Amino acid sequence: MTKQILLAIAIAGSLMGLTGCAVDGYVETQPADVIYTRPIAPGPDYVWIEGDWYWSGGAYNWHPGYWRRGRPGRVWLGGTWSHTPRGYHWNRGHWQ
Repeated sequence: MTKQILLAIAIAGSLMGLTGCAVDGYVETQPADVIYTRPIAPGPDYVWIEGDWYWSGGAYNWHPGYWRRGRPGRVWLGGTWSHTPRGYHWNRGHWQ
């Protein structure tokens, strides 16, 4: 009986953890491009990470770009918008 209770608690805890998973949404129109001046790099080994859209509160919100040290052997691929039958969806940038 105790094992069953502990198992039920473990399963419930795992399922509650899933509720915090991020889900990106879709919008009817793609937000306008954000235009800004890129600041000067803090050093020669820095890579510019373009600004990124993130889903929060039922809408896409803008997070400005920033400089970050490069990752050896990897390249930063900026995010892109894709258009699907459900609407526009932001594909976040990532290291490759």
